[in-house]
Amino acid sequence: MADDYLVKSVAEHGMFRAYAVRATNLVEEAHKIHDTWSTASAAFGRALIGTLLLSTSGLQGQEGMTVKIQGNGPIGYMVIDGTAQGTVKGYLHNPHVNLPLNAKGKIDVSGGVGKQGILSVTKMAPGDKTPYTGQVNLVSGELGDDFTYYLAQSEQIPSSVGLSVYVDDHDNVTMAGGFLVQVLPGASDQQIADLEKSIKSLPLVSKLLRDGKTPEDILKMIFKGKDLKILDKMPVAYRCDCSKERFAHALASVSKKDLEAMINQDHGAEAVCQFCHKKYHFDEDELKKLLKEDQSK
Repeated sequence: MADDYLVKSVAEHGMFRAYAVRATNLVEEAHKIHDTWSTASAAFGRALIGTLLLSTSGLQGQEGMTVKIQGNGPIGYMVIDGTAQGTVKGYLHNPHVNLPLNAKGKIDVSGGVGKQGILSVTKMAPGDKTPYTGQVNLVSGELGDDFTYYLAQSEQIPSSVGLSVYVDDHDNVTMAGGFLVQVLPGASDQQIADLEKSIKSLPLVSKLLRDGKTPEDILKMIFKGKDLKILDKMPVAYRCDCSKERFAHALASVSKKDLEAMINQDHGAEAVCQFCHKKYHFDEDELKKLLKEDQSK
């Protein structure tokens, strides 16, 4: 399978900022980790790609971003963390959602997510004790529309977000990708109208990728015949940064009574990462050490 990567560009002499990504392996990795069924795979995949586009366009250095989508559909909540380096990780409340196809014969993402709910984005800088959170109501549950609405309302940036995940008959993610186009100050009404027309006529990103198009090709199709300058090309991946040390730190914050119960009754503890399902075992001696360290503070 072709490598995943994201392309950053500016178009029409700096009037637009545009990103396109192929994220098939990333979304398939999330599908395998969380055992998502088709509707959940498509919704979770779109949420991962949307967060990827937001984080690579809106973060710098070691800043982080958490996107939370809480809809009234059967999937429930989804939580995704993104970085400026092109990595994402996430988890969802109910991965086992497989609804009938919608009226257009497509996976019913809106039905899985729900048309009512909240999309919130929290940005965090290292050492920042007061992270910024922006929040909007869901407008369709299709998620592309919802990320677009968030950028317009919360960040005051007129944008267009396209998200697409293709799931085959065996529940495998065989193609996934998306794009983000942002209007910058100085763009004329005519340029914006031309862009809107171009995006409306664009086939689904997953279809374009299945037809062999690259992220660069997709950007060229959006800005057909117009000035387009590629600025950067970066790999993207589903990556969890959990560790036993992190879970030890979390266990150290548990009450003395609960730690003693883990030692005396359970004779150990097992922590499971929500993002990657990796398990970390702590034996009695390790828990006693944490208890001792807590008492010495």
